[in-house]
Amino acid sequence: MPNRVVDIDEYLSEHTKDLLHYSSEVASKWNRREVRTEHLLYAISDSEVIKEIYRQFNIKPQDLKNYIEEFFPKNQIKTETLELKQSRISAVVKEIFESAFKVAREIGHTYIGPEHLLVAFIEENTGLAGVILRKYGLTPEAIRQQVIKVVGKGARDGKISAKSLTPQLDKYSRDLTKLAKEGKLDPVIGRDFEIEITIEILSRRTKNNPVLIGEPGVGKTAIVEGLAQRIQEREVPDILQDKRMVELNVNSLVAGSKYRGEFEERIKQVLDEIVSQKNNLILFIDELHIIIKAGGTGEEGGLDVSQIIKPYLARGELHLIGATTLNEYQKHIEKDAALERRFPPVFISEPTVDNTIEMLKGLRRSYEKHHKVKITDEAIIAAAKLSDRYITNRYLPDKAIDLIDQAAARVRIKNTARSPEVVELDRKINFLRRELEGNNKQRNYEETTKLEKEIRGLNKTRSQAEDRDRSRKRLVAPQVSAVDVSEVVSRTTGIPVTELSQEEKEKLLKIKYKLLEKIVGQDRAVESVSNAIIRSRSGLTEGKHPAASFLFIGPTGVGKTELAKTLGSLIFGDEEAVVRIDMSEYMERHSVSRLVGSPPGYVGYEEGGQLTEPIRRRPYSIILLDEIEKAHPDVQNILLQVFDEGRLTDSKGRLVDFTNSIIVATSCIGSEIIKDSKFVDSKEKEEKMLGVLRKQFKTEFLERIDDIVVFSNLEKDHIKQIISFQLKRIKRISKQKNIKLEFDQSVIDRLVSVCYSPEFGARTIKRRIKLEIEVPLAKEILSEKIKEGDSIVVRFEEKSGKVAFLKN
Repeated sequence: MPNRVVDIDEYLSEHTKDLLHYSSEVASKWNRREVRTEHLLYAISDSEVIKEIYRQFNIKPQDLKNYIEEFFPKNQIKTETLELKQSRISAVVKEIFESAFKVAREIGHTYIGPEHLLVAFIEENTGLAGVILRKYGLTPEAIRQQVIKVVGKGARDGKISAKSLTPQLDKYSRDLTKLAKEGKLDPVIGRDFEIEITIEILSRRTKNNPVLIGEPGVGKTAIVEGLAQRIQEREVPDILQDKRMVELNVNSLVAGSKYRGEFEERIKQVLDEIVSQKNNLILFIDELHIIIKAGGTGEEGGLDVSQIIKPYLARGELHLIGATTLNEYQKHIEKDAALERRFPPVFISEPTVDNTIEMLKGLRRSYEKHHKVKITDEAIIAAAKLSDRYITNRYLPDKAIDLIDQAAARVRIKNTARSPEVVELDRKINFLRRELEGNNKQRNYEETTKLEKEIRGLNKTRSQAEDRDRSRKRLVAPQVSAVDVSEVVSRTTGIPVTELSQEEKEKLLKIKYKLLEKIVGQDRAVESVSNAIIRSRSGLTEGKHPAASFLFIGPTGVGKTELAKTLGSLIFGDEEAVVRIDMSEYMERHSVSRLVGSPPGYVGYEEGGQLTEPIRRRPYSIILLDEIEKAHPDVQNILLQVFDEGRLTDSKGRLVDFTNSIIVATSCIGSEIIKDSKFVDSKEKEEKMLGVLRKQFKTEFLERIDDIVVFSNLEKDHIKQIISFQLKRIKRISKQKNIKLEFDQSVIDRLVSVCYSPEFGARTIKRRIKLEIEVPLAKEILSEKIKEGDSIVVRFEEKSGKVAFLKN
């Protein structure tokens, strides 16, 4: 912006500068070479702060802007606005800015914002803006009150303190030592060792700029805040006492810088202010890696923050603490040798579960005060253990703190909800009020008086009920228990980690029988699967590998895939919980990478892996690897890590947890042996089968699978049972249309004769039923030969070779 108001330019907020630029465009649009008060009032009316102040006076910003436009000259709108350099600020507007500066100082603000200009317009009463505002009935006192209400005061008693020695730095930072003095920082527990190392590096003569390196959420920023608290409490060496620690927001520095050189000017002003403090100020930059290329233009020779601060670091004029992740440190800072050697690293590891529990106990009072609840020790222990067990894509203590925070919020919301008695009274009162409005329109005064009396009585009863409810809640603060934390984990991850209810226990114990109702002729397979599920859900598994892993071996059409799908529907309550991957798509070596995600630069990189991404989003699922024998051998190498550790790293470097998943691989390998009737001895058959499997799969792959389940051939009786299940399904659907169907034995015999095939198992049953039953039935209904309410017997006729629908 041109230096027209040099004496107060440094106090203008970035938002005010933008609005002044906009007011110049407004003046140019209306063919004015001078920015007047009405143009500035028009511009600031778009500010959210001003809109809020207008709202207090029931003024609609657009209405006021339309009113201002009435004072602009008609028929003089330019199609192309004048350039900013051609727009001058009028003398009256300069006076307004000087007045706004005084207003800001009186209120206690260190900047000039649009709210101060609004007060100045009406107090100075010079220019058209003041006239317009008074036309709307505004007064200086009223506007001042609303500015203080909306924006707040600055220093004590509304009097501004002595001018800050670092005004530019104050705009883009927060003072950690000041926050520590005011008690606004959370206590830091269990990080004494890391804080001591940081103090040692800060106390060095050279290279005294530590960088804290650790994964997101392990507590890097908390360590710096802990150091700020120690400085405030004078628990640091003499060399660090009375230091001021400030956190710089680099993104704020970059925001709003529109022209080349504007950002560099800002950062140099900030650094010069820091240098002027004679090493009495420690600068903290969170996400240190963003200083690389921050503010850069992308052009050759363009500056970024790191290039600007290097000379200051080299001369020892800048005391800096950085925080970043190991990946970002290696990617952005380590490769810049000149920058890297000036930042001694301090590695921050993830705390243990026990340390996390102590940290949560230290933070307990802060969260209890905020949520007005009591957080039990059991809740804290559950938060640490459950977050460590189930939330695997984040780090302690952050994820445990989030669990406590959310659980406390839920308990508070439930506790503040209206009681059923109050809800019912509100319903009655609202109903009577609507009745009252109707009577007022009809001028039924006698009924109106009666309703008003009744409403007053209900309101009194409601107040008494609310008082009782309030008293009850005051007596005992609501408690956050381990169950509340478990419920939060279940809701956020989809994993049922709550204690097993009696109903769920019975459901698990009966899972075998539920599966047998839908899976025919595979009793041993069902037995193996149900036992594994019961063991997993009872909590006896170690949690370092998948909940269960199976290799289903058998001919086609015997129920391998159907068992996996049924398991997903039965255990997880949703067929969508089955992640089906057709392994025939991974026959080539180059296609194997799609399981964990394509490498950077390849098609599909942003989409994630076809195995890892569904499990990352829904970890409690069944993974169905269909026809695994068709996949490239490298697929087995990927699955080894899943079977061993229960986790896999995707192409973006994210750890995906498989410990709550059930893995089912299906294969038709060895089908000939199963079909061969000469193997009467089952032990001999199993040995022969294992020999075939070892030729196809690696030994280490087979040994890591929980159970190899062999599916038997389906006999005619099994086919008959499956057909009966399918016919019951058709009867159930027809019943919904009020059509009663009964199937004659001839239909079942016919379907068994055409569907039974040792080679294809039950695979043809659904297709045959569609062709011979469902399609003819649909035609009968469409032709209205069968109508609602009819009772039909379906019979197979040998002569025609078709089914007949006979009315009963």
